[in-house]
Amino acid sequence: MTVRPWMAALAFCFFGVMAIGYLGATTYLVMRDNLIGASMARQARMQHVYEDRIAALRAQVDRVTSRQLLDQQVVEEKVEKLLEQQMALSSRDGRLGALLDRAEQSGLETEAPVPAARPVIGAKQASLSGGVKAIESLLGTPAKEPQGTDVAALGYAPASESVADRTDRIFSRVTISLKDIEQEQFDRIRDLTDGAVETADQIETILARSGVNVHQETPAAGADAIGGPYLAPQPATSFESSLDGLDNALARLETARETATDLPFGNPAPGRDITSGFGNRRDPFLGRLALHAGIDFRSPVGGEIRASGRGKVITAGAVGGYGNMVEIDHGMGFTTRYGHMSRILVKVGDEIAPGDVIGQSGSTGRSTGPHLHYEVRRNGAPIDPMHFVNAGLKLSALID
Repeated sequence: MTVRPWMAALAFCFFGVMAIGYLGATTYLVMRDNLIGASMARQARMQHVYEDRIAALRAQVDRVTSRQLLDQQVVEEKVEKLLEQQMALSSRDGRLGALLDRAEQSGLETEAPVPAARPVIGAKQASLSGGVKAIESLLGTPAKEPQGTDVAALGYAPASESVADRTDRIFSRVTISLKDIEQEQFDRIRDLTDGAVETADQIETILARSGVNVHQETPAAGADAIGGPYLAPQPATSFESSLDGLDNALARLETARETATDLPFGNPAPGRDITSGFGNRRDPFLGRLALHAGIDFRSPVGGEIRASGRGKVITAGAVGGYGNMVEIDHGMGFTTRYGHMSRILVKVGDEIAPGDVIGQSGSTGRSTGPHLHYEVRRNGAPIDPMHFVNAGLKLSALID
């Protein structure tokens, strides 16, 4: 067979194409595993990156959630503390109101501050937004709802002011407001206590000048018979101490006023002139020196005679030179006598209040004309009634 040149070229081209195809197929098979491995490694790296990103975002969400729970607990604790303070202020109203009523009855000014309204929260444990709303409504500040954020914002865009910071600011303002109210109450109680002590001191000073000791106590039978199981003392707060001080001052003032009201510091014949004083004078019947144990008020027949203090009638009738006489026991050894009456309007055993009309003036008994003979006695011994009448003028401004 004759091999021609074109046949040789065709055979060379065929074998060349086959060799190139073989080499290409061999190269593809060799490189394919490397390409697949590289692609899988790249996909694995991308998966790890996304998993790390998701884990970081999840950690951010957990941290934000934990912080919100912590903020919620903080707010609940602060709300509970605020409610306790409000309850403490409200619990004082009962005792403080009673003391203010007593102070008002004693003539002291009782304009006291009113505690702020308590924030009303639906549940015992306030929620995060509920507590903030309650306190902000108390302050008159509109509450802001927490704005919703996506995962990316939670992870990469922290808020400028947290809920805890805002609640701390709000609670600080509320606490300061409650402290101001409490301080106003302390100041008012102190003013009332000082006023009661000052008034009691003035009354006791006037009574002491008249020979009356307000704090004199009569020992009672069995006064030392006390006892009971031992209990640990309760710690007294400063507010309780101030209330106790006001209570003691009011009790002292009330005792002084009651004593001044019981004793004969009133005028038995208001507006009447005094015609004869207390002490030695010339007796109008015998013409010689004699003791005048009281004072005489000029008063026409039928003029009103009033009790000079609270007490109990122990004599009501004709008594020797007194004529028609009423004697009243005021306690502490003090008695008063009203003589020469034309008419007696009370009877023995009657309880008499200061200023009550007990009879009418006249000229019965050892008398030269219509008038009122008025005596003040202590333990039976006569005392100049003018000391009590003058003291009563000073006491009237402190008792009424």
